[in-house]
Amino acid sequence: MKAFVKDPDATLDYSFDWGPWLGATDTILTSTWTVDSGLTVVPASESFDDTTTTAFLSGGAVNMKYNVTNRITTNGSRTDERSILIRVRDR
Repeated sequence: MKAFVKDPDATLDYSFDWGPWLGATDTILTSTWTVDSGLTVVPASESFDDTTTTAFLSGGAVNMKYNVTNRITTNGSRTDERSILIRVRDR
């Protein structure tokens, strides 16, 4: 699982490039982000296009780790999810 470091006062965007997994003909139909309690997906910040998803994350407590998961459904009726780890540190 890929890990990122974030300051507790920062609001940053995180993205997944699903293109290689989707191939040449499938596209993203829906995208849902879930985060561990204490970290927040900024309301109305979630977006996606045919191959990439993005959400802005805020909050978190110093020295804590948070799992962030993005679940998609495609036009080809496939469903998958990817996760990252956010480590919160004062920067």
